[in-house]
Amino acid sequence: MTALTFLGATGTVTGSKFLIDHDDARTMVDCGLYQGERKWRRLNWAPPPVRASSVQNVVLTHAHLDHCGYLPALVREGFTGPVWCTEGTAALAAIVLRDSARLLERDADDARQGGWSKHDPPLPLYTSADAERAISLLRPITYDTPVMLAPDLEVLLTRAGHILGSASALLRAGEARVLFSGDLGRPQHELLLPRADPPASDVVVVESTYGDRAHPPTDPAHPVLAQAIRETIGRGGSVLIPAFAIDRTELVIHALRQLMERGDIPSVPVYLDSPMALAALEVYRNPGLAGELRPDTPQPPLDWSGLRLARSAEESKALNNPGRPCIIVSASGMASGGRVIHHLRWMLPHRRNTIVLTGYQAVGTRGRDLHDGARALKMMGGYVPVRAQVVTDDGFSVHSDAGEVIDWLRRLPTPPVTVYVVHGEPPSARALAELITDELGWCAVVPRLGERVRLS
Repeated sequence: MTALTFLGATGTVTGSKFLIDHDDARTMVDCGLYQGERKWRRLNWAPPPVRASSVQNVVLTHAHLDHCGYLPALVREGFTGPVWCTEGTAALAAIVLRDSARLLERDADDARQGGWSKHDPPLPLYTSADAERAISLLRPITYDTPVMLAPDLEVLLTRAGHILGSASALLRAGEARVLFSGDLGRPQHELLLPRADPPASDVVVVESTYGDRAHPPTDPAHPVLAQAIRETIGRGGSVLIPAFAIDRTELVIHALRQLMERGDIPSVPVYLDSPMALAALEVYRNPGLAGELRPDTPQPPLDWSGLRLARSAEESKALNNPGRPCIIVSASGMASGGRVIHHLRWMLPHRRNTIVLTGYQAVGTRGRDLHDGARALKMMGGYVPVRAQVVTDDGFSVHSDAGEVIDWLRRLPTPPVTVYVVHGEPPSARALAELITDELGWCAVVPRLGERVRLS
């Protein structure tokens, strides 16, 4: 028998984990951390949803934390098998996992020193040593090349166009075929080659991050961002752009360069302040991965003399009082952690400054609170007033909206038996399932956490 179990990304937009049982082989597709609301984050600390040593293989669709960030915990609990992914995902996942372990260790140490943990001593979810063991298991494979995971079980990765290395994963288990979309990119990406058409599959597991909405028309001039920068610099303020360290940062830098070179925004210093984003930038610049980039992407990509790199903690702290108007790009993109928190603490109380949100903000994050009009944010044990201007530029999203997901599904060579809609807040998942049924006439289901379904 072949079965699929939904171990994460159901009822929420993070924590992707799916389990395929086929004969004696057990494969997990994605192994992500929960983010956002506390009720979900607490699941990261629960016992593994499956005995880790019973899993023979893991397949990663891409390197974002909500798709790969639980891997060191799985390794700590006994997983020792290979982790299959593209070369780009392997390079970026190493960065993400090391950064995640470092932050978890730091948070545990802060809790110990501050005495605010219920545990004695407080321990991280996983350590840097766990992350290194997980990284050692990464096994890069190429797009469109089937790889045998076990007798009568193979995986095929196709281009998803979401971030560098992102893929959709087709697993063939005996006579059953199940396709995991991963995070689907839009039909066009400013830097990367577009997503591929999906291969034939009996079952599709599809993301629904934007399943209840349509993106505004794409405008490479980014009028919202450009206007916010002009107005902010004009009143002597600075602009802070929280951006995901992987891909979003690269897109923001690309846009700022174009805006400045066209004269659409004033020429002011642009700082990149995120250790993980700095490391990811080097991966995007790697000549060995140039085959993932659009032919018209400048070579080397993102090599801009106007970009200033804040590598040290001292350089980062100096940006809290830069002495002149500037633009700061810093992680994390939802303001849930990282150096951006310190910049928010200093910049939010002043009306001359502007915060530009550039992507999806999950429920329970500071970014979502800012998006929803919060007048104060809690950080570092206290509250900071929100007096700075807050704007959102939706032109940076690299997630397909509802119509773009439908277009991708429509390109399946044959209709699937069932489409399972995951990786979305409940209204988004329900809306996309209804749209699939109404427009395509297919059976579309929003599964429950822990639900197990038979594939053959």
